[in-house]
Amino acid sequence: MQRLLLFCVLCICNLTSHAIKIDSKNIQIIRDKWGVPHIYGKTDEEVAYGLAWATCEDDMKSLRENLLTARCRLAEINGKDGAMMDFVCAFIGARESVDKLYDKSFSPKFKQILSAYTLACNNYIKAHPEEKIMNDLLPITEKDIIVGYTMGLALMTNVPFAIMKISNGAFGHSSIATPRGSNAFAVNSHKTKDGNTYLGINSHQPLEGPYSWYEAHLHSEEGWNILGGTFPGGVTIFHGVNENLGWAHTVSFADHDDIYKLTMHPKEKLKYRFDGKWLTLKEKKIRMWVKIFWIIKIPVTKKFYESVYGPVLEKDGQYFAVRFPSAFDIRGAEQWYHMNKAKNFNEFQDALKEAAMPGLNIVYADKDDNIMFIDNGQFPKKDKHYDWWHLLPGDTSTTLWKANDYYPYDSLAKVINPKCGYVFNNNNTPFNCTAKEDNLNRNTHPLKDFYFAYNDNRSLRTSYLFAHSGKLSYDDFKAIKYDQQFMNPAYNYAMVNIEEVLHLDTKKYPQIKEGMNVLKKWNRKADVNNKQATMVAIIINNIIKKIIDEGNFPAVKTRIKEWFLVQCVEDAQKYLKKNYGKLEIPLGDLQHLVRGKKELPIGGIPDVNAAMWMKKHQNGLYKADAGESYIELAQFTPNGPIIESISPYGASNVEGNKHYDDQMDLFVQQKCKKVSMNYDEIIREKERIYHPE
Repeated sequence: MQRLLLFCVLCICNLTSHAIKIDSKNIQIIRDKWGVPHIYGKTDEEVAYGLAWATCEDDMKSLRENLLTARCRLAEINGKDGAMMDFVCAFIGARESVDKLYDKSFSPKFKQILSAYTLACNNYIKAHPEEKIMNDLLPITEKDIIVGYTMGLALMTNVPFAIMKISNGAFGHSSIATPRGSNAFAVNSHKTKDGNTYLGINSHQPLEGPYSWYEAHLHSEEGWNILGGTFPGGVTIFHGVNENLGWAHTVSFADHDDIYKLTMHPKEKLKYRFDGKWLTLKEKKIRMWVKIFWIIKIPVTKKFYESVYGPVLEKDGQYFAVRFPSAFDIRGAEQWYHMNKAKNFNEFQDALKEAAMPGLNIVYADKDDNIMFIDNGQFPKKDKHYDWWHLLPGDTSTTLWKANDYYPYDSLAKVINPKCGYVFNNNNTPFNCTAKEDNLNRNTHPLKDFYFAYNDNRSLRTSYLFAHSGKLSYDDFKAIKYDQQFMNPAYNYAMVNIEEVLHLDTKKYPQIKEGMNVLKKWNRKADVNNKQATMVAIIINNIIKKIIDEGNFPAVKTRIKEWFLVQCVEDAQKYLKKNYGKLEIPLGDLQHLVRGKKELPIGGIPDVNAAMWMKKHQNGLYKADAGESYIELAQFTPNGPIIESISPYGASNVEGNKHYDDQMDLFVQQKCKKVSMNYDEIIREKERIYHPE
């Protein structure tokens, strides 16, 4: 009976939305010596098919998690943490938006690409009985993929933080796989010794899971040729390098989401006032089966509502609505496709002018010596009489900005080819993205009200290093990217007085004297061998956890109370004494990069350029959790791009595969592997070559 049901499902897979025909013999998947897939096909559809096939081979686990989230079913395998993701997906209406907008949002060509991708996923599962755990997701559809994009873009524009603010931190942060910062750098011939243009792609993502990076090279005879990173379930490269140009993304902390307090009727339930009339909230529910132990699951129902502004949460008898651009536009996936295929600066800008992404920073470079920083987002036209950074009145159309009526491309914050020869972004304000004399003037910029004066250690340190260096060699450029030092004084907008932890009065707080003696010796570096950075790492980890729990990270200016700084130093003392018997041990003795049975010491702490976030592991150890992840560095030369990259673990997420952990040693040493987009070079060093089925 089970076989009959599976046969019926697979037949449906082949009939559902897959009118496309793919000849897999036209597709080559070439694995290089690191296991990275180089996918060649005649058409873009064939390349998309090959990408999906390779993704299924390398990381079915993460792909499954993305698809389960798109179906609001992650709780079935990830318990409470998965339930939080399921709730966010339901709350933002990702599936509803896709169902409503799919047909009119994409070109016929891109729909075919989506169909090819999902066809490969379904065919792979059919051909591999060992992946029977995926059968309950069949058929995987094009809309599933776009729901995944919609969810990801909501996360990247900080919508979950709006939910956390409403819930006063009750909404668990550990379950929300939001980015932990990113870096991007570009320099041109005005700043390089050899006259080449350099690009640094350095997103700080979770090291594992559905929002970890997957490296691939895509090449079709229709002009698609790019090497870079995507997420499992991504049908294009999200950021990377083609033969002419490249770009890096960082998360923007611009005002992309707004929170409204609704005025409720004093007597009639779910009635709220809007423009003098009483409207009724639409009640919605999500029912989840939440894993609690082994195979035991319990049903959980979570209620929320819909208003004219958008989705609504109730908190202590009060009702709050959230409004955000990604609820109204699902075209981001195709904009990425056009960015992938751009051949020059003008074509790349044409892709950006589609304005399909709710908000991501871009640092760009190309072979023609162009560099650019831009916050490429959707910025609604808002009534300037309101303070949009704080709670807004939810009873008037004057606060109901119009969906899809955004400021045009020419209004966006961007710097192109500054005289100094460099641009950068570290999730900070766009008004600090290049040399001081080349920066945008915040006071006169049309979008100034969408930004606050956010800087962090990474942005201040990067700005300092570029400004205080002459022309750079490529090694100099890499040294800036891999820098692990704090400024003096230390500063982060979300922890404005973090420097104070290094100067606490031991006469006032004698219980932390030993710890303060260690901190006073610290040279502000976070390399793997630094013996004082270990205490700093534990202190910062605890501070950030508290700020996030309170819903104040990363975009809320926060002053940490002195008593809590003292407590963090005291807790770090106790932890190190209990687990290591002393306070000064190399950072790498506390913090490891862990993959299966392989563990390696690793440096880095939050908010240095080569950052690392950690979580508790075992036996007093912490494991690297997020931060430095996929890194791609490119030199645009007269003879084409020279590219090197590194992943934290390897190309495969299949334990036992030789590429499961073979990049770890290079990664912890801050080294990269050479990669190529040249077919002859790839063939010479291939590990294997084959066709998907």
